[in-house]
Amino acid sequence: MNASSSYQPQLLSVAPMMDWTDIHYRQLARLISKHTWLYTEMVVDNALIHNPNRDRWLWYPPEQHPIVCQLGGSNPALLAKAAKIVAEYGYDEINLNCGLGVDDADSYEELCNFIATVSSQSSVSHFILHARKCLLSGLSPAENRTIPPLRWGWVYALSRDFPHLHFSLNGGVELCRTAQSAIEHAPPNAGRIHGVMIGRGAYNMPWPSLGSADHTIFGMPAEVAPTRRQVLEKYIGYAESVIGRFGTKSDGSPVPTMRSTVKPLLALFHGEKGCKAWKRSLDASMLAGGMDVAAVIQSAMRAVPDEVLDAPPCPPSSLPIAFATGELPPPVSLQDNGVCSSACTTLSLSLQLSGPRLGAAKQQAGNAWEHMSMRAQIIARVGEQREVGVLRFWSWQHFFL
Repeated sequence: MNASSSYQPQLLSVAPMMDWTDIHYRQLARLISKHTWLYTEMVVDNALIHNPNRDRWLWYPPEQHPIVCQLGGSNPALLAKAAKIVAEYGYDEINLNCGLGVDDADSYEELCNFIATVSSQSSVSHFILHARKCLLSGLSPAENRTIPPLRWGWVYALSRDFPHLHFSLNGGVELCRTAQSAIEHAPPNAGRIHGVMIGRGAYNMPWPSLGSADHTIFGMPAEVAPTRRQVLEKYIGYAESVIGRFGTKSDGSPVPTMRSTVKPLLALFHGEKGCKAWKRSLDASMLAGGMDVAAVIQSAMRAVPDEVLDAPPCPPSSLPIAFATGELPPPVSLQDNGVCSSACTTLSLSLQLSGPRLGAAKQQAGNAWEHMSMRAQIIARVGEQREVGVLRFWSWQHFFL
């Protein structure tokens, strides 16, 4: 594992998203922002253990640091084996997606009880909370992204009620300027949050979401930000080097293909002059064939006006700054809430991947697992180069759904 302390803190990150945050999108995002933390798609533990071509899932160019690999699974032994494989690739952190959750626990008090249990009886100190509840029954994934209300105020209330912990917000934030406002301007009588995670906005609108992040969020000089012409020129070199890197399919087509490397570029000019012509040119050139990836991208660039290609990221004054958190819940007293003492075992098992099966640990923990009213991504920082089970890591992350 790399020493994550050498990078900027996780003030801004791009959420792990299946079929979206692949190696090609991450390369584009890194060319736009040097300091935003990037997450891989979820990689299933069995896929790594039983497939010898692991580079296809885990290899990445070194410039993609700081980068986090998300592992999916529910068996501690398999996750431990897969995590050891991931560690060999030098990721800065590992994220464990264990997919847990219930529908009928829906109060701020229950959430606080969960936070108190985890933080007091484990080494977890940083919580990334998705501020929109995910209903496991009755709603589709698309409906879950819009129907349940956003509860941004809950995240700020947690910072108020647990001032010794760090809380980051995920859900509903699409622009880095909005993220800056969320980080810097806490509502009255609330604590400040530690960072913001952006999801689909960073893919559908990569330039307005990440273009000014290094300056707006991380305090870098504004004049060092790239233009999209510079981003594309560098991306061409990446695409040329990666097409076919992982072999070929049965039909002889390379892995990855030209189309998969070009896909993340489609939204680069979202909402701007030349956007439709840019997309049409990319698609037409790939369908016609006979052109390499450099020619395809360069041809499409001619469909975009120079003033757009060479424009710097949107200045902060042109981006929204309001961040309405909504009403904060009142402070909660946890003295008589009966915090479940067995949760220490559960988090120790799921983070350290040792001991009896996770299913038995979940049963032992009882209400500590049921008191989840929001999706919470829980980051356990266990100290640099501390021994964890049979592996050595700088940090562990645990993802609850």
